[in-house]
Amino acid sequence: MNQYEVMYVIDPTLEDSARIELINRFSDLVKKNGGEVDRVDEWGKRRLAYAIQYKTEGYYVLMYIKAPADLPREIERNMQISDSVLRYLTVRYEGELPAKREPLKPYAPREAAPAADAQPAAEAPAAAEAAPVEAPVADDEKPESEAE
Repeated sequence: MNQYEVMYVIDPTLEDSARIELINRFSDLVKKNGGEVDRVDEWGKRRLAYAIQYKTEGYYVLMYIKAPADLPREIERNMQISDSVLRYLTVRYEGELPAKREPLKPYAPREAAPAADAQPAAEAPAAAEAAPVEAPVADDEKPESEAE
């Protein structure tokens, strides 16, 4: 049996119950055809690189499976038939199952930088003195244009 990772993007307007049913349907398809599902990672809603069917977001799902060589064709056939699947990709891989990725943290804007007058006067000259100084370059290390 070969190892595969199947990535597919689901329509984000699909309800939660329908989305879960679709994910389970693809997992059951693998099991019914002699394969086994190692792990299903739901990455959630993400922005698409380009609009697909006038949608700019998609719900990403990554499924790791072990299956016979003819099963990926059957999975892709079912994904192509499904109207809820925007894109899919099946890739064969070898080696250990990759570690589960942590979900992305939501964007939090940084706090505003403190005003220049709020900085103590003693720290300002110290920062200027700490500027890096270029080290002298030996003649044999100089570029050819400067060597002459």
